[in-house]
Amino acid sequence: MKKQDIPQDESNLQSANMTEMLYVTDENNNYTTAQSIGWEAKKAALDESMALINERIEEAKQNVANNVVSPIIYFMELNKMDLQVLAAYVGKWQWTVKRHAKPTIFKKLSDSTLKKYADTFGISVDELKNFDGK
Repeated sequence: MKKQDIPQDESNLQSANMTEMLYVTDENNNYTTAQSIGWEAKKAALDESMALINERIEEAKQNVANNVVSPIIYFMELNKMDLQVLAAYVGKWQWTVKRHAKPTIFKKLSDSTLKKYADTFGISVDELKNFDGK
């Protein structure tokens, strides 16, 4: 792609104040880099991905409200993590994090354990404890 042909269509990258670096050719056909804020095809893919992520977040929120899962699952989804990543951040086995995702177990967790989760999510222990999905 030629440097002057780089698409600059509005996308989620622009709203996040980000750009994407692309390898392009300049006027002398030498490879160089240039910035793009996106193009239609990428915008469609990013929009679909964000819609799926938002659906997962809303589902997790409803599951917390219905007492199906603990707030750990909602904040994990909100922070775009999975069990493996969250377990690594809090220094626990995945099966332990999965166990902590049960509302009955979550209510029995110590403040020091809750603090590890809260610090990982960038919230206070009180916010984590008192999140009810509503």
